Amino acid sequence: MILNVHVIISGRVQGVWFRASTKKMAEQLGLTGWVRNTSDGCVEAVFEGEEHLINKMIEWCHHGPSLSKVKNVDVKNQDPTSEFSDFSIKY
Repeated sequence: MILNVHVIISGRVQGVWFRASTKKMAEQLGLTGWVRNTSDGCVEAVFEGEEHLINKMIEWCHHGPSLSKVKNVDVKNQDPTSEFSDFSIKY
């Protein structure tokens, strides 16, 4: 089953390679979508792919790269769009 999720990660998640690490992990899992920093200090991402791979990605988001300190991961399910051909970092 293909899922699309919108994720907001809060805590110390900017300036710690969170976006680059998220892109690397998403690509390793074969997910599509994007990741970006938000103006309020969070990281926002959309992941699309197989349910079990999305679950692995969400699990990873709960700890992130070694320098991050994740406080919360908010996940909202969305309808799959098939609009993404890869995983990108938005600026």
